[in-house]
Parts: sequence; structure tokens; C-alpha cells
Amino acid sequence: MTQDNSTQPIGLRSLPRKQVLITFGGVMLAMFLGALDQTVVGTAMPRIISDLGGFSQYTWVTSVYIISSAVVVPITGKLTDIYGRKIFYIGGLIIFMLASILCGLSSTMNQIIIFRALQGIGAGVIMANAFIVIGDLFPPAERGKYQGFIAAVFGVSSIVGPTLGGYITDTLSWHWVFFVNVPLGLIVILLFIFFFPNFRPDNLKHSVDYPGVVLLILGVVPLMLALSWGGVEYAWGSGQIIGMFVFSVVALALLIWVESRSKEPIIPLAIFKDRIVAISSVLIFLTSAGMFGTIIFIPLFFQGVLGESATSSGSFITPMMLGVVFGSAISGQVLSRTGGHYRLQGVVGLALMAIGMWLLSRMNVDTTNATAIAYMVTTGFGLGITMPLYMLAVQNTVPYKLLGAATSSTAFFRSIGGSVGLAIFGSVMNNKFAAELLTRLPADFVAKVPQQQIDAIMNNPQILMDPQAQAQLQEIIGGMGDQSSAILQDVTQGLRDSLSISISQVFLYALVAIIVAFVVNLFIKEIPLRQHHDVGTDYTAKKEE
Repeated sequence: MTQDNSTQPIGLRSLPRKQVLITFGGVMLAMFLGALDQTVVGTAMPRIISDLGGFSQYTWVTSVYIISSAVVVPITGKLTDIYGRKIFYIGGLIIFMLASILCGLSSTMNQIIIFRALQGIGAGVIMANAFIVIGDLFPPAERGKYQGFIAAVFGVSSIVGPTLGGYITDTLSWHWVFFVNVPLGLIVILLFIFFFPNFRPDNLKHSVDYPGVVLLILGVVPLMLALSWGGVEYAWGSGQIIGMFVFSVVALALLIWVESRSKEPIIPLAIFKDRIVAISSVLIFLTSAGMFGTIIFIPLFFQGVLGESATSSGSFITPMMLGVVFGSAISGQVLSRTGGHYRLQGVVGLALMAIGMWLLSRMNVDTTNATAIAYMVTTGFGLGITMPLYMLAVQNTVPYKLLGAATSSTAFFRSIGGSVGLAIFGSVMNNKFAAELLTRLPADFVAKVPQQQIDAIMNNPQILMDPQAQAQLQEIIGGMGDQSSAILQDVTQGLRDSLSISISQVFLYALVAIIVAFVVNLFIKEIPLRQHHDVGTDYTAKKEE
């Protein structure tokens, strides 16, 4: 007699193996689509700016995408717990595809910024669902190996993205960087329509926490804007940045008050009373901050300090991302096969990250490419080991009815951690660069160049990679007589030394974050990974006919 799958607990054993694997393949493709878009577009941005103008709006194209995707993640997680996953997953993909088409058709920077925000919403829905669906398809004891593959997708997209983006931009045009999302997106949507299991909630009446949604948006958007603009668009002490921070703090305080009284909060605060959830959230925040300390600033080191081209410096990040890929895959397999020793694996991964960060902090203008790559691989492998651990720890401890909200909350902490880390590290680099350069500029240069121009140089760590800025510097020094050549050489060397020291300082701050994470990891409680889903009475798997 055939069992009725409509009343079976959600998980691998309640669905045909073929359907599980096809669904998982679709999830990986969807994740790859969202992750690839970030790296592909980054390569095409100089050409977009050249065609559309609006260099002053350069950062907006990336910022609005990150902010909109970060905000929508926790909202999506909770709504899928109430209304089911499938409709949101397909809806997110449709939004992402339509926004991609609109981005490709954009004729002004304002248009592309608006459509990138819309694209970020679709990407946020996709990202939120990807990790949640792994929890739907597989019981905790089996999730590790599959989450390791999902985490590895980020690494692969980081490797493929820059090269693919450059090729498409040079061969076709920057418009096709966005249009290329459409055929892959259509394939994923068709896979989800026909094979994605329709996990529906029970028939109990649910309510949407609209005040929580509004306050979450009002709290997170100004926070991430302040972190993105601080020290770039506006000074950290400016009224705009301080005002956004104050507004964000008030909104988030109100959010906590509202969520503590809501019947079905967007972010269930009760889950953070669980020590595993609370500690995992802190660890995800810290490791994400540390990750940005390497991924963002390593290409800058290769270009500015070691003198590599932009193209080759981008390729040098590949070994680190390969370390992430292999570390994630191995960590996930070990986690599933050993029953869930995530604290022990966290010790190993964070120790490797710390060693790698310390080695990176010792790099200077004399460091060889081979040495730098060895340090990066060490850091990347350690990062890869940690990536699947803490989300799985959270999923293993919360009841299934909160799986979406809990999983998306950890993804939200990852986004916030990355933004906070990038803001702090950027300020550290800028301040250290200015202080170091002040002591290294030749006396003749300081005496003859107006202070305004000196300040412009000291506030631009990327001057070594900007051809226009270099031409202006040569023009300034060119009128200093017979000593011009020597002065230019001294100034250039001072710039490289200062940039090297300031980036080393960034790695040291990232090291502090990882050391703190290492200590916090020692306090996480290990509980055996469940061999089945803890469904309770809130969900049943209703497979569509």
C-alpha cells in the first residue's frame, strides 16, 4: 500500500529522491544566479558609468542592491513560515528577472539605481529561501553536506563572475550583463513550478506583523545607508550620518518593543533566548565582518601596493575563494558524517582564519605574489570551514514552525556584519593611510604644494590605481624643476608604503574580530543533529498533485 505523501513529515524521506535532487539543483542554480549578479555587475560598472555618466552615484548602484536584499530577508523568512515557500521563491525569481531586464534597458543612472533596488528585493527573497529550503528537504543530520555546497556557490560565483562580466561587457555590451540572467532564471522557474514541493502551512489563521515590517525597514535602511555613506559621501560626524544612526536606533528599539508583544512577530525574539541561536548569531556577525576584511581589501593591496593590474588583481582572489569552496564542502561533509561537532569544527576554522589574518597583516611592499596567495588560501579555507556551521546549529535547535524566521535572521546578521565590518575597516584604512602618508611626503613637496591638494591626496588611498589622479599628481610635481623625477618617485613610494601599512592595520582589526569569535565559539553548546524533522502540529507537507 502506497503511503500518502501529503501527510508525511517534511523531509528527504517524504519526497521521491528524484524530486529532492532536482529541487536541490534548482536551489543551487537560483543561489548562483543571485550571487553571480553581484560580481558580474561589479566588473561592468566602469563601462556603465562611462555610458550613462553620474560617477557621483557610483556607490548607489551597489548600496541599494545590498540594502534592499538585506531588508527583505527576515521579512521573507517569516512570511514563508506563514504562507509557504514555493510562491515566494517563484515570485522572487520573477521580480529578479523583470528587474534585470529593466536594468539592461536603463538609459540613465537614476533608472538603473531604482531597478537595482528592485533586483535586490528579488535577490533577497531568493537568498532567504535557499537556506530555508535545505531545512525543508533534509533533516538536520543530513543538512551539513548540502549547506556546504550552497555556501560553496558563493565562492564559485566570486571566481566566475569577474571574468564572465568582463567578457560579456567587452564582447556584447554592459546591457547583456543583466539580460544574461533571463534564460537561467527561466530554467530555474520551470524547475520550481514542476518539481518544487509546495510546503504549505496548516489551516490555522495567521496574521502578518505589519508594524514589525514597517519598523524593520525604518530601522535597517538608514542604518545601512549610514554605514555605506559614512566616511565616503559624508563625514562620520556629520549631521546626516548621526541623524540616520539616531533614527535607526529609535526605530529598532520600537521594533523590539512591538515584536515582544506581537502574536506572530516578523523576528521572533524568543528564539534568541536559546543560547545556541544567540551565540550563533554573534558568530555569524563576527565572521562576516572578518570576511569583508579580506575579500574587499586584498585586491586593493595587489593593485596599489604590489602594482598589479586591475584584471590580474581580481584573479588573485580566486585562490582564496577556492579555499572557501573546498573548506565549505569538506566542512559540510564532516559535519553530517560525525553527527554535528560544530563547536570543534568552529575551533579549527576560526583558528585557520586567525592565522591567515595574522599572516596577511604582515604583508608589505616586498611580499611576493606566491606568499600572498598562500596566506589567502589559509584564510579562505578557514572561512569555508565556518560557513555551514552556525546556520545549521540554529536550524537544529529551533522548532520547524520557526525554521524560516530563524534561518533568515542568521542571513540578516551576516549582511549587517558585513556592512558594519566594511564601514569600520574602511575608516581604519583611510585614517591610517592619511597619518602614515603625512610622515612620508618629501619636505619639498609639502612646502610647494597647496594644502588643499595635499589633503586630496591624503584622503584618497586609491590614488595609486586611478590613472586620472596619477596624471594630476605628475602635473603637480612636473613644475618643481630638476628634482621633479626624484620627488615623484618619493611620493609614489610613500603612497605605497602608507597603503601597505593601512591595509595591514585592517587585517589586524579583522583578526581581532576573529579572535573574539574564537572565544565566543567555545561557549556554544553542541547537541546531536536530529535524524528527522521536528514538525509538530504547525506544518504538513502537501505535495501538489
